[in-house]
Amino acid sequence: MEFIHFFTDTATMCVFDPAALRHRLDDEADWWSVPREEVLEMNQGNVGFFGLGSDGKYVVKMDAILATERSVACHLKCPSGRIFVGAGEEVTGQGLEPECVRGGMFIERVPGYYRIAVARRGSYEIALHITESLTAVNKFDSPVSID
Repeated sequence: MEFIHFFTDTATMCVFDPAALRHRLDDEADWWSVPREEVLEMNQGNVGFFGLGSDGKYVVKMDAILATERSVACHLKCPSGRIFVGAGEEVTGQGLEPECVRGGMFIERVPGYYRIAVARRGSYEIALHITESLTAVNKFDSPVSID
């Protein structure tokens, strides 16, 4: 089982392929703190943002989500085959792309579409399951939270 550790002071985890968000490279660093922009990019399958409810150090376990666990899922585009999982602060913007400076990790996959399922397992523990998908379209009305 793979473990990913990261620290956030925006209480947010993000999951995305940097190639899918390259169009945000020159935007302000906190472009995603505007709910309309966050939901727009999620619905287009460019990124998954998951509100965590509190800042801190988190551990993400690459694991199956149990049927008894409350989970949230989104679909993502993965044009380069590199999916970043980590702190929201590392999302593409202000000329920067993720560098794992707050922890986090890149996961290698075949380019395509993926379903990202996330479940809270404890105060600072998250389960993450990635499977292939036929689409990258989502239909969120508001930001997503797993707190």
